[in-house]
Amino acid sequence: MIRLADPISKAQVWDMWKRCFGDPDDYMELYFRYKYRPEDTLLYIEGSEAVASLQMLTYQFTFHGVEIPVIYLSGVCTLPAYRGRGYARALLFESFNEAIRRGVPLMILVPQEEGLMQWYARYGFTQTFDPGSEPLPSLKELLNRHEGDLEAAYNKFDGHYREQDLTVQKTFSDFKAMVEEASLFGFPEKRSLPGMARVINADRLLSLFASRRGDAVSFHVEVRDPLIPRNNLSVPVGDGVHDLAPTLQAEIDKLTRWLLGYRTTELGEPYATLFPEKSPQMHYMLE
Repeated sequence: MIRLADPISKAQVWDMWKRCFGDPDDYMELYFRYKYRPEDTLLYIEGSEAVASLQMLTYQFTFHGVEIPVIYLSGVCTLPAYRGRGYARALLFESFNEAIRRGVPLMILVPQEEGLMQWYARYGFTQTFDPGSEPLPSLKELLNRHEGDLEAAYNKFDGHYREQDLTVQKTFSDFKAMVEEASLFGFPEKRSLPGMARVINADRLLSLFASRRGDAVSFHVEVRDPLIPRNNLSVPVGDGVHDLAPTLQAEIDKLTRWLLGYRTTELGEPYATLFPEKSPQMHYMLE
């Protein structure tokens, strides 16, 4: 049985996280204080025990200049004795349903290893975030410049990243968690994270994409998504009626890559022109 967690589930989720990931208690205390919410946690229950779980953390994401809600999947795990039974897959599918109910059009995640990237790819996720080649701005230096004033440091941080497109945005609470986490580990050097994304509401994102591109885009797209039936659609984008407007066919992972402008110049025409290349960024995710 799958259900959302409740206030008394926290101890089971904590224990599951500890057994599966082995993180130190001080990090877990910080994570559970700032990010854990029972209403954002899905559990797979066998008997009376929670044996698998995932967390659906909501962030804002700048999508072609407009902020949209996204769900960041975190803490996906199954107790060792219950692995291989499809519980994580079932939780993932239910997270899609939750995202639809909540009006969230896009999901993102950071796979911890190559094998997990391949696993998520089976369910429509595709890589859309590259690992950073250069260090991110130092949180320690930022705090020092503002003499430890967290709000002033956050305003500077936020002002920088709000100007960047295809980027996960952070609240002041997120920033406080980032600073505490960095302090726990001696303010290590951080870089942008490799990550994946999946479109949950194709119609909404295509409409938003078209509205931001205006007259610069005109095509017809046929989308196929075997896991989310509402994403199986055939729609014009832009005016979409020109005789020369191409008809594109896309599995949901391809559409995700196009809409986020991930390495689209490598795809050649017409994709490079219709979906200008961007540099999606994900960082400081308490990884």
